[in-house]
Amino acid sequence: MRALNISALRMPWQFVGVLTVLSVLLLTNGIAAQDRRPLEDRFKPQPQQSNELVPPPNVIVSSKEDYRIGPGDHLEIRVEDAPELLTRTRVHANGSIWMNYLQHLPVQGKTTEEIAILVAEKLRGKYLKNPLVNVAITQVNSRSFLIHGAVRRPGPFQIEGRPTLYSLIGYAGGLLENHGARAYIIREVKDSGKEGAALGAGAGTPTEAGEMPKLEMLTSNISALYKGRFDQNIPLEPGDVVHIPLTDVFFVAGEVYAPGEFPLKEGTTLRQAIAMAQNTTGKAQPKNAVIFREDVNGERKEIPVDITAIMSNKNPDVRLMANDIVIVPNSKLKSALFPILNAFGQGASIAVGGGIIRR
Repeated sequence: MRALNISALRMPWQFVGVLTVLSVLLLTNGIAAQDRRPLEDRFKPQPQQSNELVPPPNVIVSSKEDYRIGPGDHLEIRVEDAPELLTRTRVHANGSIWMNYLQHLPVQGKTTEEIAILVAEKLRGKYLKNPLVNVAITQVNSRSFLIHGAVRRPGPFQIEGRPTLYSLIGYAGGLLENHGARAYIIREVKDSGKEGAALGAGAGTPTEAGEMPKLEMLTSNISALYKGRFDQNIPLEPGDVVHIPLTDVFFVAGEVYAPGEFPLKEGTTLRQAIAMAQNTTGKAQPKNAVIFREDVNGERKEIPVDITAIMSNKNPDVRLMANDIVIVPNSKLKSALFPILNAFGQGASIAVGGGIIRR
């Protein structure tokens, strides 16, 4: 019997293996030629198509109530077996939409389900026997709230329901460490006859009639709110603009050891301000100090203060306001005598007018 050549038997299997590898490579290259996406993207699960609204990052969807349509929202209405009735529209300022065959439809304040029922009832019997209607919100604009300033994520938010100042700050990521003590809420006055804190017609955007809307400003002490004063938690209305400024500051200049800018906390007084500036220098004339303060009209006025009397409790302390400038003047007589004191060395003193100036 002739011996088997084992090496001859192995060759066909090696050849088959080479062909297999080449086939796989050719197939892979063919697929790659058709799909030029990165390899990791080809195996990602594809998102499923849905008619439901997918809220953008700053849309807060409430689980307590269904969203109710308002002016500015965008809708898509589909009617099964009636593609000619496909409607993509924006809700008008009067709360209505225009739809082929049905013309004007009032939709403000309704949910998508209620609008679908309304459209189906209008079509039933006249246009379709048993219409199936699907309504989707494609863009939310009517429940807009804007917050900016000292928050971690400022910007516009679309929020269902009626949020409060506290909840909007939470949606915006919370307060920055250097936030001010107050929040300012600018709101359009819906009732033209409403008085109060209206800012007048000098700000805002024109209405449909061409008139500038009246605005009012509400304030909230957010420092007190975060300490349990929940009366400061103002309910917000769509269109409100909330501004939370950075920490208010005041300035101390003149004859103090550490002049500069300082953060203004609730209740900061002149006595505390002088202490923060490390007290007055020996050249100071604290009896003739001045606080420069800007009024609501932008005009700066001078308020004379006697720091010496305040420090000795003879005069009441003065509460500082944002952007106050405290000036501690220089005593010209003391300035002239200080070089003489320096010549005598540390601890020298001179009697002047019944008083003593020490170095």
